[in-house]
Amino acid sequence: MKVVLFCGGLGTRLREHSDTIPKPLVNIGYRPILWHLMKFYAHYGHKDFILCLGYRGDLIKEFFRTYDPYQSIDFVMRGRRLDPSASDIDDWTITFAETGLHSNIAQRLCAVRQYLGEDETFLANYGDQLSDLPLPDYLQTFQARGATAGFVAVRPSQSFHTAKVGADGIVTSIGAVEDSEIWINGGYLVLRRSIFDYIRDGAELVEGPFQRLIAERKLYAYKYRGFWKAMDTFKDKITYDRMNSQGPTPWEVWRKR
Repeated sequence: MKVVLFCGGLGTRLREHSDTIPKPLVNIGYRPILWHLMKFYAHYGHKDFILCLGYRGDLIKEFFRTYDPYQSIDFVMRGRRLDPSASDIDDWTITFAETGLHSNIAQRLCAVRQYLGEDETFLANYGDQLSDLPLPDYLQTFQARGATAGFVAVRPSQSFHTAKVGADGIVTSIGAVEDSEIWINGGYLVLRRSIFDYIRDGAELVEGPFQRLIAERKLYAYKYRGFWKAMDTFKDKITYDRMNSQGPTPWEVWRKR
């Protein structure tokens, strides 16, 4: 399946890094989060990527145009020859599409429709979160439901507390948000081509098309309790860097045996 990655946002909640580079290029260790996400999909055989570019898309193009495969791997140098000599992304196909600086997700999706070919189903991702999601199982259950669109539903990871409050203002219960029955859209979308029939001009994907799909019972959510984490803030960046240096790194499914 083709994989559409939304890489055009401004990343305003991660200003410490995204003032000068686009959010997908914020590093985890030696490599940007975008690379980690693409490695995840490539591990499961999905290596045809469509990047929806916007803010500083030129830097994303430059990263792949000048990609250095040796930056993050062990290698042996014999004279001027490097071993291994093959790049770890040689079998990837990447389409770089300029989709506008201020476009929303649905508009970016429509802008790359021409690159989807004849594929009936394709994958998409917001480009700023990682997971150890069992992708084959997710896709299999999506196909079985006959839905038009699906997303991975995860528990909120913020350190907030939820409260139930009576009409008189008296609190009846309080607890950590991750212990509640609240589920959020964790991205990792799977979409059928018919999704374009539900998109109206200017409408955001979740606020427009998804609402219409809900009315027709054609929106599927795959509840996942495993590892999932977005990179929204500088605190998230620090957490990812700590995991990269000290472990564990559960999203690196390509390293597991």
